[in-house]
Amino acid sequence: MSVQSMTGFARREGAVGRYRWAWELRSVNGKGLDLRLRLPPGFEALEADVRKRVSSKLNRGNIQASLSVSVAEAKVEAVLNQDALDAVLVLRQQLGDLVDQAPLKLDSLLSIRGLVEIKETEDLPEAMAARDLAVVDGLDLALDDLVAMRLGEGAALAAILSQHVRMIGQLVGVVEADPARSTEEIARRLQAQIAMLMEAAGGLDRDRLYAEAVLLATKADLREEIDRLKAHIAAADELLAKGGPVGRRLDFLAQEFNRESNTICSKSNSAAVTAAGIELKVVIDQFREQVQNLE
Repeated sequence: MSVQSMTGFARREGAVGRYRWAWELRSVNGKGLDLRLRLPPGFEALEADVRKRVSSKLNRGNIQASLSVSVAEAKVEAVLNQDALDAVLVLRQQLGDLVDQAPLKLDSLLSIRGLVEIKETEDLPEAMAARDLAVVDGLDLALDDLVAMRLGEGAALAAILSQHVRMIGQLVGVVEADPARSTEEIARRLQAQIAMLMEAAGGLDRDRLYAEAVLLATKADLREEIDRLKAHIAAADELLAKGGPVGRRLDFLAQEFNRESNTICSKSNSAAVTAAGIELKVVIDQFREQVQNLE
């Protein structure tokens, strides 16, 4: 399974009967799955099915889905208001000789407000059901297009993230291999510092001073931080290879990367280690920024 970006766009359109429909889907970064749906009047009954189909194919992202529907050809019919016609005929009879008793003409009847109403013919239930089915099937096609675009961007992001993880591994190697971390160098540095202190203050207890120095050296050791960074690197590689909705987990690893690099910088007693720690923070920030785009 591949990783997905959370950004993408898709459009699908089609026709069924006398209706033309078009779906437009837009996706951007989001903490969860947030669907903002716009349906035209008369299509409200599709909302539950649309939300179900979207959630079955997407896990994260702010999704905007809009449906537009137009009628290619309108079917109309003339509807006679029988009550109004009866009232007109009764009135004509009541007026008797006061009005012309010639047969009523169609144009005269049409000029009477409310007597004839022109309205659009409604489709049969079978036709409406076929229309709705075509619309939701079109949504599936648009979702497939959106997922394909998100997968394409996700593949590019995965390559960038893998490169960042390799750089983190290289910098961890620089820290681990720094000569200042060797037992011999630590012992030499401690001996020199203790000798300076003993010369400056001859009354200091040598054994106590050595014990305190060893304790400080132990606290300054970077072994645990290096081991944890290596474990986080292995976990990041595994998640990127596994794919799927791994954005949240990678974001957590980015926080852990940052925590260990901060500790390395604070414990460092070597200019080279400090420089590597600072570079680590830069690469980790780049890694985390890209992770925000993953599902």
